[in-house]
Amino acid sequence: MKLISWNVNGLRANVKKGFMDYFKAVDADMFCIQETKLQEGQIELDLEGYHQFWNYAVKKGYSGTAIYSKIEPISVQHGMNIEEHDQEGRVITLEFEKFYLVNVYTPNSKRELLRLDYRMRWEDDFRAYLENLDSIKPVILCGDLNVAHKEIDLKNPKTNRKNAGFTDEERNKMTELLDAKFTDSFRYFYPEIEDAYSWWSYMRQARDRNVGWRIDYFVVSNKIASEMKDASIQPEILGSDHCPVVLEIF
Repeated sequence: MKLISWNVNGLRANVKKGFMDYFKAVDADMFCIQETKLQEGQIELDLEGYHQFWNYAVKKGYSGTAIYSKIEPISVQHGMNIEEHDQEGRVITLEFEKFYLVNVYTPNSKRELLRLDYRMRWEDDFRAYLENLDSIKPVILCGDLNVAHKEIDLKNPKTNRKNAGFTDEERNKMTELLDAKFTDSFRYFYPEIEDAYSWWSYMRQARDRNVGWRIDYFVVSNKIASEMKDASIQPEILGSDHCPVVLEIF
């Protein structure tokens, strides 16, 4: 089974840059996107053979997630059932026979860390949400987690130590998540690969120079980690400041 996760940085814009060509070519069983920047009815995609699930932010043109799945889920949940966190369309959970699939767009702590305190509350509540699901059946989590976990996961760790996405606080929360019996799929297969990134700033030709961050993940319950076949990153796929990440499992 092939799963794709991609922060598309505005789906309408991405569609004009070849989204459907990639979608059809990759032929994923489940395709998760973040940062759709849409409200209901603002786009219609002809995705024959896929069930579509959307979670929209209250604020127009902001955030948002979607999942396209060839397999019809047993149940669908939007958000975490926590009002503070469920206004921005950041979480969709699909339940299948063997696992839960959770698609997330984690809040950014913003410049000068204006949203770091909120981010810490989110992290604790989201981890508790995942642990509760995992107590029922295994979890596959994917999305833009807005954190580079280790120094190997970004080009310039020393100069970014206090910047959003690489603060000690955010990195520690990622460690806490993995310590709660979850596995970073890419590092499971490739623990020492350097220069493997999924996001690049639009400034200073960062993508051309591969000055990037790995902030997009598939994180898998330890219960099914051994059933993973491969995990990969596709920097050659353009259309967003992020690129797709891939998990093959079962």
